[in-house]
Amino acid sequence: MFFETLQFLIKTLSGLFVLLLLLRFYLQVAHAPFKHPLCQFVVAATNFVVLPLRKLVPAIRGYDSATLLLAWLVSLLAHSLLLLLTAVPALFSYPQVWVALTVLSILSVFKQSLILLMGAVIVQAILSWISPYNPLSPVLDSLTRPFLRPFRQAIVGGVDLSPLILLLIIQIILMWPVQMVENSFMAQLRVIF
Repeated sequence: MFFETLQFLIKTLSGLFVLLLLLRFYLQVAHAPFKHPLCQFVVAATNFVVLPLRKLVPAIRGYDSATLLLAWLVSLLAHSLLLLLTAVPALFSYPQVWVALTVLSILSVFKQSLILLMGAVIVQAILSWISPYNPLSPVLDSLTRPFLRPFRQAIVGGVDLSPLILLLIIQIILMWPVQMVENSFMAQLRVIF
């Protein structure tokens, strides 16, 4: 019972922190208006660890590589702790374990990015019907516009179906290639046990 609670806490807290870091990264990439309280919260909640890391990790082509690296490191730490709770610590001496953990962490960050995009699309679609002039709309629009743009011609009877198309594509990506790679590396970890 104690280990399940600990696993739940590790998964939940690391997942939320990775989402915050990814949101910070994507808000900067999308040039979102940082005067919004959500953007200010994300920056304030992550500054304590991002700012020191920026001194060590420079930006690459204008992208905040320190924030993205930190998201991956948090995911790697969470996966390592979860494995440590369920396996023998001596397993960490095998290089295959570290390769599997590294790939699973990269995949986890990618999945969290897709989930973040999905959430932004869903909230934006709901707000467009309920409160189109909500102050959150410009932030969501800056995050989703590049992904929705290719599907903007999908208007039927005055209803924009581009969010639905994008959500279907994200679901397919999560269900098929991402799940396939994740299962492959999880199977490698099970073989080592």
